[in-house]
Amino acid sequence: MIGEAFGLYTHIRRNRWRSNVLIAGLFVLVLMVTFGTTLIIDGQTRFAPLDDHLAHAARQTLVYTPIALAITALWVLIGYGANVALIGWATGSAPLSREQSPRLWKLTEDLCISRGMAVPRLQIIDTDALNAFASGVNEKQYTVTVTRGLMETLDDAELEAVIAHELTHIRNGDVKLMIVAVLIAGVVSFFGEMVVRGQRFSNVQVTHRGSNGDSRGSGKGAAVLIGIAILILAWILAVVIRFALSRSREYLADAGAVELTKNPDAMISALLKISGRADIPGVPSGVMDMCIENDPNDFADIFSTHPSITKRIHALQAYAGGHLPPGPPRISEREALPEIVEKRGPWGRRPQ
Repeated sequence: MIGEAFGLYTHIRRNRWRSNVLIAGLFVLVLMVTFGTTLIIDGQTRFAPLDDHLAHAARQTLVYTPIALAITALWVLIGYGANVALIGWATGSAPLSREQSPRLWKLTEDLCISRGMAVPRLQIIDTDALNAFASGVNEKQYTVTVTRGLMETLDDAELEAVIAHELTHIRNGDVKLMIVAVLIAGVVSFFGEMVVRGQRFSNVQVTHRGSNGDSRGSGKGAAVLIGIAILILAWILAVVIRFALSRSREYLADAGAVELTKNPDAMISALLKISGRADIPGVPSGVMDMCIENDPNDFADIFSTHPSITKRIHALQAYAGGHLPPGPPRISEREALPEIVEKRGPWGRRPQ
């Protein structure tokens, strides 16, 4: 039983425990995909009542489960070793040398020295979008990637806050967990979609009469439909788990950035400039989940991978003493604070 968290580091520990539970949940989804796929195959190859299909699929799932978990574990291990290269290929990022950007290197080095961290590699994406993300699973791999638009738009204090945010993700182990989540969710989505798409070419009827002409019919069509429903449910749950991992960590990363820089105003100002300009064209959704901001799509806020900029700024105002920059107001002061903030917030004290 995990008690209520009262401070930043207890929030981090509690969040890490919850994240491990969510990762375990992703492996459970692999079992769901195995059972759903087995049920579909059995429904297409045998003529039997539905209860017989379900029992047979359950027995076969016990046989195939070690194979499915082994394939998933192998994919995760491959992703562990090649995640930075794969992300670089998917985003078109390039290494950023000290000679190319002494400003960014100095800001990063100063922050790492203050916390005794190894300095990560730096990379850049040539786009006008304003965004950044961290990748890697160990000190040899850790990389912070920024966009050209971010470097050109933010001043030193704002850029330092963004880098501190990404370094906090590394310190808290968020990057490692997100990479594992994306890899496992990718397996679930890939096999689920492949099997469901294959049903377009099948001609399975929901009911058939048996060979003796009775009216009980066969459960093969129902078995296929149930299998497809299980695969769709597994895919939805995989997406929800990814969302849960992303949303809960952004508040803690903002809090960690303030702890490193002692400048909540810079974090607020950076978020305001990033808002509405974060979308990186052509970048996979799994990578956007890892970014400092993932512009909301047409769905409701509950389906967003990140809490809104408004809620994050309200948290910085309520718990870190941050202030909005001068100028026309861009944040509604009346918008409700998110649940994590209403309880205690990442700084562990209630707003006055």
